[in-house]
Amino acid sequence: MRRPNAWIAVPSLAFGAMGGVIAAILTNVSCRVRLPDGSIRTCPLAVVGVGLGTFLLVGAGMAVVLVLVFKSLAEWRDGR
Repeated sequence: MRRPNAWIAVPSLAFGAMGGVIAAILTNVSCRVRLPDGSIRTCPLAVVGVGLGTFLLVGAGMAVVLVLVFKSLAEWRDGR
């Protein structure tokens, strides 16, 4: 069984994490509601869901792009 290529796995996970954090922060900010008594209500379930979903989508998209880049570089080096 092949090991994952670190040049693909590490950036995919890193960019997925960054996208997930940014999406979670934006969801948290946009979901805040100030109640009449002065307290602030948030929606933690939405924050976690959007953050994880964005992490998965961005990570998978980045992995696809990197695989295509590395395949095209390998073909270019072979002179096909």
